[in-house]
Amino acid sequence: MEFTLPVALGVLLVIVAVGVGGLAASGVMAVGTIMMMVAPSMLVFGLVAFGIGVKHGEFRATA
Repeated sequence: MEFTLPVALGVLLVIVAVGVGGLAASGVMAVGTIMMMVAPSMLVFGLVAFGIGVKHGEFRATA
């Protein structure tokens, strides 16, 4: 399987969706709180980690 940018971002979105869905289904906190605070922070952290990982992979591929 070749990870192109759309495939990799799709996998990231699926992981975030599963995490948010599981947290919402567990009833640990209010769904409004999850959607307004947890989901955006998970998405931003995932994108930052994804960007750092891509840049590190590019560095390793050229070194």
